[in-house]
Amino acid sequence: MMIHNHGGRQLASKWAKTEALLAEPSLVQHIPPTRKYSPYALMSMLQQHGMVVVKPIVGSGGGGVIKVTRDLGGFTHTYRDRTQRFQTFDGLVHALGSRTGKRSYLIQKGIQLATVNGRPIDYRVKYVKTRSGWEYRSLVGRIARRGLFVTNLSQGGDMVTAGQGIRASLGASQVKGKKAKMRALTVMSTRVLERKYPGIGQLGFDYGIDRNGKIWIFEVNTRPH
Repeated sequence: MMIHNHGGRQLASKWAKTEALLAEPSLVQHIPPTRKYSPYALMSMLQQHGMVVVKPIVGSGGGGVIKVTRDLGGFTHTYRDRTQRFQTFDGLVHALGSRTGKRSYLIQKGIQLATVNGRPIDYRVKYVKTRSGWEYRSLVGRIARRGLFVTNLSQGGDMVTAGQGIRASLGASQVKGKKAKMRALTVMSTRVLERKYPGIGQLGFDYGIDRNGKIWIFEVNTRPH
């Protein structure tokens, strides 16, 4: 089991946790296709999906997340608010290499998130184990700062309640169903992760809802009790 101490906080690798969740059939369709980073994997993911995100296997807070796209004119990579265009795949890979260094990265299918006034929104669910069982501590929407594709508040996003976010991005009729589905996915995922990591006591789920209203699990941050 890969566990890294990261400033006193225990973080299982994103890869290990993704693999654990993929073993649960009812969760598979909610997890964006994910592969370990290599130039070969990147090319095949871009051919399949057109847009991907490349992110560090260990770490949180949206730091280091790069959006990569392939179109008729070649390739682009976007980090924070800066987009570079490359005519060749080799040029793209070289630029990514200088950004990623020696750290291990994942490639995840890019999801076109539902938006609020053109700004992508995602959701964070905090779930905590107490003496009487698991409890929700918060369910919030995070709207990306204008011009950014990541929503992390550390990068200047805005926080709203999950209900406000769903209403503003998908419409009032969607609020109840989407919140219920996020809760159901949280319970199911927690069951799976508790089997694999018996000591966990705090979970932070990052969810996205795409333009078609489908809910995706982007990441689960684990903290031991």
